[in-house]
Amino acid sequence: KVYRKIKVAFFSTGDEIISIGNPLSHGQVYDSNRYSLIGLLKCLGVEAIDLGVIPDNKKNIEDTLKKASDGADVIITTGGVSVGEKDYMKEILKKIGEILFWKISMKPGRPLAYGKIGRSHYFGLPGNPVSTMVTFYQFVREAILTLSGQTPIPRIPLIKAKLLSSIKKIPGRTEFQRGIYEQDHEGVFKVSSLKDQGSGILRSMSEANCFIVLHEHMA
Repeated sequence: KVYRKIKVAFFSTGDEIISIGNPLSHGQVYDSNRYSLIGLLKCLGVEAIDLGVIPDNKKNIEDTLKKASDGADVIITTGGVSVGEKDYMKEILKKIGEILFWKISMKPGRPLAYGKIGRSHYFGLPGNPVSTMVTFYQFVREAILTLSGQTPIPRIPLIKAKLLSSIKKIPGRTEFQRGIYEQDHEGVFKVSSLKDQGSGILRSMSEANCFIVLHEHMA
């Protein structure tokens, strides 16, 4: 059975988000999420459609989502899915599509949304850079591979390792901390957690070579 290449449209949202190469004004930040998504999507062999940065304007966001749904199998947005004053995604999705779930008991990445706009699958990822990448790895990656017809799905390996440093965690949510693992001469896997675990610290993703998965009941 032959499957065509999946089309994935994506864009960032936010008045404060500026594309790389443009001058920054006070209170603005460069958009890292689209560039992270380009790299992640390239690894999956899809046709990536970059729709840029869309300001926090309901009509502009709605029009862009409608445009994306006309030709894309999957739509990914970053930002606008939390509960802030200008987080419009939930409201817009209810109007032009449907929400199938919103919010996940995980850290980082709690305000994750999934729904449908016409035939398109919609993933609303959090705006913080680390949250964007963690939720992509845990949810979007396998969905795209499934839609692409890959069987079996190449899973991200999950291994047990000896923790070399103490970790603080509050029970109730599954956490994906960034860490560095290695295998010693006896074949034992060992892992240490990176110091900076903030969801806005993109550097932690480039320095790490694994996620340390701490299940919700752990403390």
